[in-house]
Amino acid sequence: MIGAILPIALDVVRGLASPASTPATRATAGASFNEALAAAASDAVKTLKGSEATSMAGLEGKVSVQQVTENVMNAERTLQTSLAIRDKAVAAYQQISQMQI
Repeated sequence: MIGAILPIALDVVRGLASPASTPATRATAGASFNEALAAAASDAVKTLKGSEATSMAGLEGKVSVQQVTENVMNAERTLQTSLAIRDKAVAAYQQISQMQI
């Protein structure tokens, strides 16, 4: 379930890449926004998958309740951060689409 999010998120991030940016400008400017966003999305998916695995191990009795709780809370923070970033991106897109040309 969580693994299905990563390809969609990466496709969206790739769509944000500027077609005018060249490798030379990217090298001098450091990591581009889409690369940073792709890395953040990948890390978020890894965190959610890790939390899911810990929860399953907790159900099997292999992990303590405290570890399960900590991982679930970490996953919740990650999800809230991802949703906040998505909301800001949507709001920015809406503002840009309402600008007069």
